[in-house]
Amino acid sequence: MEATPEQLERKKKKEEKAREKELKKLKAAQKEAKFKVQLQSKKKSRREEEEKVVEEEEDYRDPLTPSGQKKRLSAIMPKNYNPSNVEKCWYEWWEASGFFVADANSSKPPFVILLPPPNVTGNLHLGHALTAAIQDTMIRWKRMSGFNALWVPGLDHAGIATQVVVEKKLMRDRRSTRHDLGREKFVSEVWKWKHEHGGNILKQLRRLGASLDWSREVVYNDIFHRDLRLVHWDCTLRTAISDDEVDKIDIKERKFLDIPGYDKQVEFGVLTSFAYPIEGGLGEIVVSTTRVETMLGDTAIAVHPGDERYSHLHGKFANHPFNGRKLPIICDAILVDPSFGTGAVKITPAHDQDDFKAGKRHSLEFIVIFTDDGKINDNGGAEFSGMPRFEAREAVKEALKRKGLYRGAENNEMHLGLCSRSNDVVEPMLKPQWFVNCDSLAKQALQAATDGENPKLEFIPKQFLAEWKSLSHVFAFVSHQTSTVRCASLTMLSYDFSCACPLPEYICFCMAVKLHRWLGNIQDWCISRQLWWGHRIPAWYVTLEDDAEKDFGVYNDHWVAGRNEEEALAEASQKFSGKKFDISQDPDVLDTWFSSGLFPLSVLGWPDDTDDLRTFYPTSVLETGHDILFFWVARMVMLGIQLGGDVPFRKVFLHPMVRDAHGRKMSKSLGNVIDPLEVIDGISLEGLHKRLEEGNLDQKELVVAKAGQKQDFPNGIAECGTDALRFALVSYTAQSDKINLDIQRVVGYRQWCNKLWNAVRFAMSKFDIDYTAPINFNLETMPFSCKWILSVLNKAISKAVPALDSYELSYAASTVYSWWQYQFCDVFIEAIKPYFAGDDPAFAFERSSAQETLWICLDSGLRLLHPFMPFVTEELWQRLPPVRGHTRKESIVTSEYPSAADAWTNEEVEYEMDLIESTVKCLRSLRAEVFEDRKNERLPAFAFCKMRAVADILTSHNFEILTLAKNLSSIQVLLSGEDAPPAGCAFENVNENLAVYLKAGEKVNAEVELVKIRNKMDEIQKLQEKLEKKINAAGYKEKVPLEIQDKDTEKLSKLVQEMELFEKESERLEAEKSL
Repeated sequence: MEATPEQLERKKKKEEKAREKELKKLKAAQKEAKFKVQLQSKKKSRREEEEKVVEEEEDYRDPLTPSGQKKRLSAIMPKNYNPSNVEKCWYEWWEASGFFVADANSSKPPFVILLPPPNVTGNLHLGHALTAAIQDTMIRWKRMSGFNALWVPGLDHAGIATQVVVEKKLMRDRRSTRHDLGREKFVSEVWKWKHEHGGNILKQLRRLGASLDWSREVVYNDIFHRDLRLVHWDCTLRTAISDDEVDKIDIKERKFLDIPGYDKQVEFGVLTSFAYPIEGGLGEIVVSTTRVETMLGDTAIAVHPGDERYSHLHGKFANHPFNGRKLPIICDAILVDPSFGTGAVKITPAHDQDDFKAGKRHSLEFIVIFTDDGKINDNGGAEFSGMPRFEAREAVKEALKRKGLYRGAENNEMHLGLCSRSNDVVEPMLKPQWFVNCDSLAKQALQAATDGENPKLEFIPKQFLAEWKSLSHVFAFVSHQTSTVRCASLTMLSYDFSCACPLPEYICFCMAVKLHRWLGNIQDWCISRQLWWGHRIPAWYVTLEDDAEKDFGVYNDHWVAGRNEEEALAEASQKFSGKKFDISQDPDVLDTWFSSGLFPLSVLGWPDDTDDLRTFYPTSVLETGHDILFFWVARMVMLGIQLGGDVPFRKVFLHPMVRDAHGRKMSKSLGNVIDPLEVIDGISLEGLHKRLEEGNLDQKELVVAKAGQKQDFPNGIAECGTDALRFALVSYTAQSDKINLDIQRVVGYRQWCNKLWNAVRFAMSKFDIDYTAPINFNLETMPFSCKWILSVLNKAISKAVPALDSYELSYAASTVYSWWQYQFCDVFIEAIKPYFAGDDPAFAFERSSAQETLWICLDSGLRLLHPFMPFVTEELWQRLPPVRGHTRKESIVTSEYPSAADAWTNEEVEYEMDLIESTVKCLRSLRAEVFEDRKNERLPAFAFCKMRAVADILTSHNFEILTLAKNLSSIQVLLSGEDAPPAGCAFENVNENLAVYLKAGEKVNAEVELVKIRNKMDEIQKLQEKLEKKINAAGYKEKVPLEIQDKDTEKLSKLVQEMELFEKESERLEAEKSL
């Protein structure tokens, strides 16, 4: 059956639809295929771009450097300065290469510095960083200047401080005391702690760039005689402490204080009066005291021999109310002030310094009433025995009341001594201790600094010589019954407490010297400490078999000394020949200050006659804080002269003390103590808070400290790097005796490092890849700006070297900074930029000269800066192109420090550039003041000169003025007498011979300009009148030196000329205004 037409039509349409559908599918497939191709192409392009970026980043990234090897630098200088990247790897390479090691056999002149001992108990603070920065600046400069430079490191074993810290740690971690462990195990724990924390200090010193000779690293050691004497006793630590470990507080009236070991606060600032009954029914005698508990040890009562109130009691006795002891009533004009109190004084010779001396004068009995931990012993009587001393104070008062002998109490101003380590009240205690005689030694130390025109010892700054001279007023001789033994010196090597050789007999006399700076009392120097950590005293007590008393130390003549037990046995055998005995070493250790007093000698091998001792002693300079002038410096000088035959150093350079930005002393409780690494690496406020929380502050102190940190460092401390911190600290040393350190100033020097980096990066971009610097260059043919920068560089060198030599480090740093900042960066780089703006053959010679000059400036300038900023200068110096046909030093550390070259000096060029700079500064100032809204528009300028010489200079340097001033279309030089000042311009006076003008399209506001001119004329008028008054004063011509008179006349002449310029300009503007 045939299809109908309608069916055929439907079939045809169906087939067309099918074809259309297939065509759409085909187009969709083609489109998808095309998109995939495009997508793959884009991915490939993006991948290529990413690979290119990665490749570029690799060019800026330093390759990994194996430890101790020379740093591997990136192919291209990074665009920005990053202190953490710059400072890594260099120190390890310097140390591994032996750059810091001094040679005792070198023919170079020696220069030696000793590092003042940082306390091993904690991390370094900014005060230590100041010391490191100053000393490293000096030692690097001397090393580069051809000296055999030795900087000796050391750590203070810090006996009391270290033992206290470790004891606290034991109690916190294990709930144990040192007595639970025993001496041997406790000392082992201290060594572990010391290795950990001493290591932190060494890491900090390395991070600070301190170029110490680590091959000579030491921990200190130690001379002496034994005597029974009053000492400062800490009942908490159970040890004698030195004067410098006693903090004196003033108490004006009755006050309650928290004292370690007592639940209740203890009362101070009260004078208690009580009566002693007189024997024979002669009435009573009333005495007063702030320490009533010590009456348990009273052995006499003193009155003034001229006090008639007590004349009838001379030679009588009083009865002690608690033990019946007879107390002689003695006459003593030294001890007693008849106008104070009742005029009668109780005497406790075993527990008071003044009473001790009185006891010696009158041969009184010395009765100790306290145990080592501050309790009343049996000598105090059964009623009070075992009581803690301040509980006994109240108990004695009550007992006196019961006996009717209490006479009342009143407010009393007093000084109270607290131990700086434990905060316990210091108790005067009679103890057998080891003492050093310093009388004759101190006189020699004084003479070393004051004898003749060329003293052996020089103080910098000189004002400290006056303090040193105060030594002469405080020497005294005190006679005692002492045991004199042949003592031993102790030369402590790293990690080894070992004795050296015997001392001569001269050290074993008992003379007292005490500098009035040390609490104002003249006392012997007690050098023994009842601790377990420290340098054990090399003295042994001999107990003979036939001794009646066997207690340790009871016989003064039973002591021997030796470097070890074997030597002590040999000496004991010789001293007690034919007798049977045992020996026991004294358990005490030596005072830290005594150990460090021998440091200049022991570190160089003394008492052996070593190469180091012959080459490096005396050392060159001691640099330290002025706060330990007597605590440490005087002791080193005294011991050095006597044992080394000469002063231990030729100069003493005393730096200021570091305070915070508000002038406050650094204190953990204030939260202003800063770890130098926190400035170098940066730290958040939370990080600062965390450090406080990990310390030993109580909750109240913690709150105050955190508030202080939040106020001073609300955003934490930004990363500054070592170089910026060092430069800031050295720059601060010009500040009197204190440094108020503002961290923002350090941040400023961090930003300056970035400017330095970019300046060198700019210069490096002007060197071809294969550029080599010529050995010689023709200075005469160089462009003007090249001659100038070399002349001012030479001047900077000529200023910096003498400043370093005279220890004016701040001035030296400022000089170097000023050259880099204000002359090289701000002027020279800007002046030569047109030479490199293209390949203009007209500038070919200038380009070549500028390249040579850039290289000279970078090489010399970086070496000039290196002692102050060691890391960034090494990094940049290593990138410099080599010198043609010349092998330079491996490191900037060992390169030569720049020296002045007379041929570079060009005063004429400097004068002309000064004039150019003054002109440019005035033009820029004028644009900023008057045409601020047109700062990018190129304006015509004029220079109006009164002298032809000035006009000639400016005309010949048209190029430099246009280059440095920027945005000038032209500058026309006008000469007074030939040209009129330009109309319709803004005006600025440069000096008495020169004024500059800027012309704008519209008319300048003459009234505004007139106001400005009148103000300046008023200023000049005041200066002129002041100077004329000075010159016309009576006696001026007779009293004032001629050179100053000449300068004053010259100043006045310049002021008159300046006034004339302003007057003429004022007249011109008035005329312009009337048009």
